[in-house]
Amino acid sequence: MKKITLVFLLITAVFLQPLNWPADKIFAEERGVEKQPVWKKLEQIFNRKGTIQNDVFKVTFPRTDLKVKVGEVMIEPGLALTGWLAFKPHGNETMMMGDLVLLETELPPVISELSGSGIEITALHNHLINEMPRVMYLHVAGYGESTKLAENVKAALAKSGTPLTPPSSVQQPSSFDWSKVEAIMGQKGHRSGNLLQFNISRAEPITENHMVITPSMGVASPINFQAVGNKAAITGDFVLLANEVNPVIRALTEHGITVTAIHNHMLVESPRLFFMHFWGYDDPEKLARGLKAALEKTNHLKK
Repeated sequence: MKKITLVFLLITAVFLQPLNWPADKIFAEERGVEKQPVWKKLEQIFNRKGTIQNDVFKVTFPRTDLKVKVGEVMIEPGLALTGWLAFKPHGNETMMMGDLVLLETELPPVISELSGSGIEITALHNHLINEMPRVMYLHVAGYGESTKLAENVKAALAKSGTPLTPPSSVQQPSSFDWSKVEAIMGQKGHRSGNLLQFNISRAEPITENHMVITPSMGVASPINFQAVGNKAAITGDFVLLANEVNPVIRALTEHGITVTAIHNHMLVESPRLFFMHFWGYDDPEKLARGLKAALEKTNHLKK
């Protein structure tokens, strides 16, 4: 009996020892994600630095080669002419989503290249109206090995005039007093040169194919201001549920802001989302009051 008791105690002691496995290894095994996301390789492929927010890697493509005007306003890339791609580990692979800014003449070769490599097209449409030259926005998605996805999209972008050399990383200091606009909006924006940018998240989780889509993957509402003399041009889009669409339209139009497009960006997201694009060119504070009134019709995160 003593021998049996001794053996039992030895077995118990062994199994009660703490398991000194690294927590990040445990969670990586559990999720099955790439244990070391190859973001550096993606930066090399795209020849530019990206940003990382939570577990999402994002890279942008400003169309600095384009000279686009709406009326008397020359559109800066940061206002409405910057494409992007976002990559998020999912299981043993990576999910990619993005929005490419293209001229109409660039669409056929780019779409052909993307389709041929297995990248999905999820939407194609305008964001602006009355711009010259005409600009279109191509939304894409992919699922697989991250470097392969990146190489395929880069090959497609090479069919367009999108600059693929490293963009200037120097951000100009803000040259316009946006303090009253920020006070009306109720939050600080990102200032750079003539631009003031907000990125406003929805309160509820958004999923696609059972994966949570984070705000940086295109489900937050970007609101951009560009100073033009004493006025401002605004554009961006509100990310909306169906029952929010018409209340937001009314709020915008009552404040002199034009709705320029309403459409989808994704295919199987839940809940179903509608993206409402807008344009305004007026006194910055007046425009801010209209945007704030529209935001109050949505279920966005309050800051």
